[in-house]
Amino acid sequence: MQATDKAKAELFRKLPSVDELLRRPELLALIARDGHTLVTEATRTVLGSLREAINAGSVDAAGIEIALAHVVEVIERQIASALSHSLRPVINATGVILHTNLGRAPLSQAAIDHIRENVLGYSNLEFNLDAGERGKRDLHVDRLFARLLQPFAAEDQTVSSIVVNNNAAAVMIALNSLAEGGEVIVSRGELVEIGGSFRVPDVMSKSNAVLREVGTTNRTRIADYERAINDRTRLLMRVHRSNFSIVGFTEDASLEELVALGRRRNIPVMEDLGSGALFDLREVGIQNEPGVGDSIRAGVDVVTYSGDKLLGGPQAGIISGRRELVSRIRQNPMFRALRVDKLIYAALEATLLSYIKRDFDAIPALQMMRLSKNSIAERARRISIRLKLAGIVAEVRDGESIIGGGAAPSSSIPTMLLVIASDHHSASEIANQLRHFETPIIARVEDDRLLIDLRTVPADQDETVQSALLALTLK
Repeated sequence: MQATDKAKAELFRKLPSVDELLRRPELLALIARDGHTLVTEATRTVLGSLREAINAGSVDAAGIEIALAHVVEVIERQIASALSHSLRPVINATGVILHTNLGRAPLSQAAIDHIRENVLGYSNLEFNLDAGERGKRDLHVDRLFARLLQPFAAEDQTVSSIVVNNNAAAVMIALNSLAEGGEVIVSRGELVEIGGSFRVPDVMSKSNAVLREVGTTNRTRIADYERAINDRTRLLMRVHRSNFSIVGFTEDASLEELVALGRRRNIPVMEDLGSGALFDLREVGIQNEPGVGDSIRAGVDVVTYSGDKLLGGPQAGIISGRRELVSRIRQNPMFRALRVDKLIYAALEATLLSYIKRDFDAIPALQMMRLSKNSIAERARRISIRLKLAGIVAEVRDGESIIGGGAAPSSSIPTMLLVIASDHHSASEIANQLRHFETPIIARVEDDRLLIDLRTVPADQDETVQSALLALTLK
């Protein structure tokens, strides 16, 4: 046996067994608190790490002695890590309002309160209190969607809505219900891909509908749709380009033209609107982002959209449109597999009630959009003054917030940015420090400058952001 192997063998002999450690009073106390299984697993993990260090030659006899002197503390940290939540709250200082990686739209306080009161005990989720018999869960929000959307509909159209777990599911079940085995005509310029390589043609295929592409990437006319209609055509479909835009030499058939063609040939028109605004975004300076009401007013038969984007509610896929078509979709056996639970209905109901009351600032995503540039500037300047007094290089300058979440891809909202720089640390290193605070702070990095956009930071978190910035190691 070589000398190094003998040295390693000697170090291995210094390690106690799992059973030896578990008999120590400190670990017996941990077992009483956290359970035998968890403490045993943590002990095995810690001892395994020490064995790996010995094998790698990265620890000597003195190091092993030190490690063993603190082994109980290390085991405690391992247990704490195992018991900690992986899903954690963060502060979004990026200025991206509907940040997909950070959970998209935050829920309103009213939504949280309504969820709480309906999940601590039982609720009438599927119980008709008047009749004393089983009811339908859709009714809790269908009535509210109707109040919001019926004013946009034609006199002969009754608007109904159902909810599934996300917009991709809404598109799939609608296509399967209305076009299974038949063709769906879509412009080539609308065959989009959303996050996670999820593509419209793939959704179409899984729904058992047949994609019929018309036009070109940049130009599709109404005549292209009309020429493609045949006895297998079941739907004319419009897909909103929610996460990109095409500019230059372009042409699209208008929604009104598509609806007129559908009426003339007795073919329903379906629109995958994606973001699904119930609020007029022109009020915050965003143009050319259609809302659900615009689609209903244009005569679209079925509209699908998300709950956690521009609507500002929980993750959900909403299908609104002509009652008879929505009813057909609801009768699809897939609906039960894709339906949402009481938490989603509670959050949606509270969010929609805020719309009905026109209390837009109660919905966090809308409140962020409506913040004035001046109010953001005032908050940023207050923090920058405190940072400068502490010797941190900080300035406030003009910038732009974006909607995010695949909404209004070519639009932005003017804002004021808090800019942090250091001669000793890169912006990426500073951003890394912020991500490792007790409440992680997620910022933007551009041109080796750290950017904080307070538009997406609730005002009551300004002090937390300031404290974290003051605690940075920048020298």
